[in-house]
Amino acid sequence: MDSLIAAAARALAAGDPLGALNRVALRDDAAALALRGTAMAQLGDFERARALMRSAARAFGPSEAVARARCVVAEAEIALASRNLGWPEKTLDAARATLEAHGDRANAAHARYLEARRLLLLGRLKEVEQKLAAQNTARLAPALQAAHELVVAGCALRRLQTQAARAALVRAGHAARRAGIPALMAEVQSAARLLNAPAARLIASGEERPLLLDEVEALLASPAFIVDACRYVVRDAGTTVSLASRPILFAIARTLAEAWPDDVPRDALVARAFRAKRADESHRARLRVEIGRLRTALAAVAGVSATQRGFALLPQRAGEVVVLARPVESEHAELLAFLADGESWSSSALALVLGASQRTVQRALDSLAVAGKVQSFGQGRARRWVTPPMPGFATALLLPTPVFSD
Repeated sequence: MDSLIAAAARALAAGDPLGALNRVALRDDAAALALRGTAMAQLGDFERARALMRSAARAFGPSEAVARARCVVAEAEIALASRNLGWPEKTLDAARATLEAHGDRANAAHARYLEARRLLLLGRLKEVEQKLAAQNTARLAPALQAAHELVVAGCALRRLQTQAARAALVRAGHAARRAGIPALMAEVQSAARLLNAPAARLIASGEERPLLLDEVEALLASPAFIVDACRYVVRDAGTTVSLASRPILFAIARTLAEAWPDDVPRDALVARAFRAKRADESHRARLRVEIGRLRTALAAVAGVSATQRGFALLPQRAGEVVVLARPVESEHAELLAFLADGESWSSSALALVLGASQRTVQRALDSLAVAGKVQSFGQGRARRWVTPPMPGFATALLLPTPVFSD
């Protein structure tokens, strides 16, 4: 490796893409193309970065299997940073196997963490934990140790294990400082801020207040009767009933829980469940049918009693009834929650993580764009969506160990 290539690799490892480009911008050999691709990715030009990385992979000869595999790993990281979650898993698996077979454990571990972070975005937590369990972190470089702990923290946050998440972020912070990479330290700090930001709202007896993640965890472990509007379930200390596929029943249950211990007038239930401005006899008849279905669904945890003016919720065991709601409730709130991470998403990636059709997601994005809540850049398959203002800094995910060092 010549001195300019080595210096450019060191600059990238330290988070200095402009310094790297100053050394290799005019070179077209394979190693220089790869380093230029990584630099462009750190600067946020993912399309140019992807093209350069593919050129580098072609420029490395068939005998340079390790270098080609490193290009594949780098391209996979660019795909993850640009939220192209349809990246072929088998291609990355093959590259990781090649790196492991040739003793490049650092880049093989980096590939494993890219796989884990993609699975984390898709919510496949069991698979993420299996990959983490297979990784020996003792000999990893500090940057990879920080990446490992960030994935651990991500799993813990999604499982509402706040103490485990906090401990993992502390370890990630120590590793990031040892690595000396400012963007990595910023990513750890950004993740840590989630623990101190409102994660939900508690609604009880006509009042509401914000909850932090650890307060949500404590609430879910309490004996309270909870109507969970984040997961669309009803639960008490021993039983959970899912109403995710029955939105009308959930709307009625939530309305009754918000009013508890008081009852709710029939017309108010009709308006909330059926979105009817005026309740007529057909609405009231339908309400009686839905109340009967709700009684059956909640038989293990609560009853619903008729009162003179409406209906009231009667929990079987709990002495307290609360509603756990999202911090902000609006149309397409789940879509906005994914865009709130500050990264640029494609509509196909959003459809993948939401479990919806791409056309449905596209209609929602168009509606949000008209309202000024999201904006897009690029055209066709390169089109990406963000919440304004657009991020003006490189993604913190593009922090590999020097991919092209020997």
